[in-house]
Amino acid sequence: MTKTQTINWKTFSPKHKAYIKRALQCDFSVAEGAIRSGKTIDHCIIAAAYLETCPDKIHLASGSTLPNAKLNIGDCNGFGLEHLFRGRCRWGKYKENEALYIQTKTGEKIVLFSGGGKADSYKKILGNSYGMWIATEINEHYDNDDSRISFVKVAMGRQVAATQPFTLWDLNPSNPNHPIYANYIDRFKTNYAGKYQYQHFTIDDNATLTKERKASFKSKYVENSVWYRRDILGERCIAEGLVYQQFADFPNNFIIDIVPNDIMFATIGIDFGENKSGNAFTCTGITKNLQQVITLEDHWRGGIKTPEQLNNDFTAFSRMCMSKYKVIGAWADSEAQTLMRGLQVALIKEHIPLEIHNAIKGEINVRIQFYNSLMAQSRYKVMRHCINTIGALRNAVWDTKSFEDKRLDNGTSNIDNLDSMEYSTEKFMEDIQNARLIK
Repeated sequence: MTKTQTINWKTFSPKHKAYIKRALQCDFSVAEGAIRSGKTIDHCIIAAAYLETCPDKIHLASGSTLPNAKLNIGDCNGFGLEHLFRGRCRWGKYKENEALYIQTKTGEKIVLFSGGGKADSYKKILGNSYGMWIATEINEHYDNDDSRISFVKVAMGRQVAATQPFTLWDLNPSNPNHPIYANYIDRFKTNYAGKYQYQHFTIDDNATLTKERKASFKSKYVENSVWYRRDILGERCIAEGLVYQQFADFPNNFIIDIVPNDIMFATIGIDFGENKSGNAFTCTGITKNLQQVITLEDHWRGGIKTPEQLNNDFTAFSRMCMSKYKVIGAWADSEAQTLMRGLQVALIKEHIPLEIHNAIKGEINVRIQFYNSLMAQSRYKVMRHCINTIGALRNAVWDTKSFEDKRLDNGTSNIDNLDSMEYSTEKFMEDIQNARLIK
């Protein structure tokens, strides 16, 4: 007996069913709304139905990065294209691009996967004509008034020669002033020369999530924060005011005087100062079973800073931290390789067994949301003597002059210790977020 693995489909809500049905009658569909609301799964289903019968052979799937595109469209938690076409598809290369080769009722189709978030991303999608373009997190794709270098405009232009052009965009709500709305999504509602549909989804539109699962998910957010309003309520809103509102309002909920006795290991983050900023170090403790993150020690020095002073400060800081905690490594701003090498040499000369790694330096807002999430779950603490970090958390604000979500960094507040704090935990963020909470 041969058994075939099948997808474990759940019930779809009426709104999702209507959106999918309508999309197959349109040539451009946009789904915006809360995370976990089912937008990308809808688009994978729609894309699969289109690919079965469309006349065009080459198609495009994009995300902010290539891994993002493959994860959200190719895999999509078991509901992506590689699963919908299981047994009829294979991963490969097409003109040096990652591609999914799919056997359909109307012949072989090739879906090229690409990242679209960088200024030079457009180069990867030149030279082809695309029938379908499915994009996830379209607001994270690079756009520019110059149509020659804008990923969004280049991708659209590459569909002009298609026999049956077909576009699917999804996004989580962004700043309402983001150009993606005025230039495309909202303008197309009245000006699109074709069949266009837009649908907004909230987390409650996802019928596959139980009430308990939704409540657990919501508990990771600070209520009424920009992240809560966007990710849970699905609202477009401006990131303004304090970045860590909960910490600023209730600092005593997070400041402690005694180090927990279940610290499993510690890490050190390093941010190198330039211009008006300073050199910052943060020692972070992770408790047993990845339950809590504790800022144990911090350091900041502004003003004129010579390499010798930096080396002396760091060796002293490292020796002090390692005398108290099990420090497993240090992670530093990777843009300052010369300074990093200087620190490593200084550690060797002082016989301090500590290795310095390049910080991951992922999206700043992902790091911010990580700490906001920990605070919402009471999983972040800071020692009272870490006055640099406490001050930074209380005073960090959003840059309201930018349509992008940016933490204001103009020298008026200490961003350096926030960077070093984040570098110290980036490697472990996903594991900490996914850790089962023990009550």
